[in-house]
Amino acid sequence: MRSITGGGLKSGLPPGSLIHVGIASEEEAQLTVIKFNPDSLHEVELVKPFNLESCIEGDTVSWINFCGIHDIATVAALGERLSIHPLVLEDIVNTRQRPKVEIYEGYIYIVLKMLSYDRVEARLDSEQVSLIMGPGYVVTFQERPGDVFDPVRQRLRAGRGRIRGSGPDYLTYALMDVIVDNYFIALEAIEDQIEGIEDELFSKPSSRLVATIHNLKRVMIVLRKAVWPLREILLGLERGESDVIKTSTVPYFRDVYDHSIQVIDTVESLRDVLSGYLDIYLTSVSNRMNEIMKVLTIMATIFIPLTFIAGIYGMNFDFMPELKWPWAYPALWGVMLVIGGGMIWIFRRKKWL
Repeated sequence: MRSITGGGLKSGLPPGSLIHVGIASEEEAQLTVIKFNPDSLHEVELVKPFNLESCIEGDTVSWINFCGIHDIATVAALGERLSIHPLVLEDIVNTRQRPKVEIYEGYIYIVLKMLSYDRVEARLDSEQVSLIMGPGYVVTFQERPGDVFDPVRQRLRAGRGRIRGSGPDYLTYALMDVIVDNYFIALEAIEDQIEGIEDELFSKPSSRLVATIHNLKRVMIVLRKAVWPLREILLGLERGESDVIKTSTVPYFRDVYDHSIQVIDTVESLRDVLSGYLDIYLTSVSNRMNEIMKVLTIMATIFIPLTFIAGIYGMNFDFMPELKWPWAYPALWGVMLVIGGGMIWIFRRKKWL
């Protein structure tokens, strides 16, 4: 199990202290820069010590992607180079942040959750992604290498669409859009698993199925925490309260807002479905137990009078009139069979069997 480190170290420290709170990692930090304009694109992967002065220059738009926020020194250096508020840097290295947007003078700070679903292990992987959008640049901070931004990189390299000819606000929209689109991919995988649960639920419910349902309910809780704040984030960006966002880009953020509403609706629907499946399972188990108890009760009821008769003739008395009769034993069996058969006939007539 991966351990979360750094949480207890923040206690008592002054605001703006940079302490990494997240999964401990020893991987080398990576810094890639894509600088582009309508006519050219330059892509470079920097190595430590990073030459941050070359990240933002000229009339190009720079996308700086930094993987490895456990490298506090580089995060602090980037913050100093871009004049980022210390409280923002503190939030960047704390991976327990709630998705949010904060508008500062000259730049916008956005926190999102990048999600991927492992079908084999039925596990949802969540990674915090921080975006800083300023004049002429977008900086993305990730916990570890690997992301969902390859479609954006391909569009930049191919020069397709508006992205090469637009500013950092449109690049921010493109990055947020691909993160939200990836939510749909995760939801499709979860829906496929839920459909399999439905088939098994009505054919052969088992205790293992309950564990699967509970695991999926935990997954939906993580999804809900990641998705619900998206509405506030995108509404804040849609209002265009910062000079960094152009009026022409606002409709694109509105489109991502519509997608986020679809994701939220899907998440709520799947949560209701899983709750319904759990109720169905518990009801089926209860009904099965009731059927078993009904059969056992009927059997006990049939044997009550038979046990009574056997108890009477099992008493150790010397003088009992029926003991000397030559046909007493088969007659007793006949009486017990008639009583048992009669009770079964009554139960069937009343549709208790």
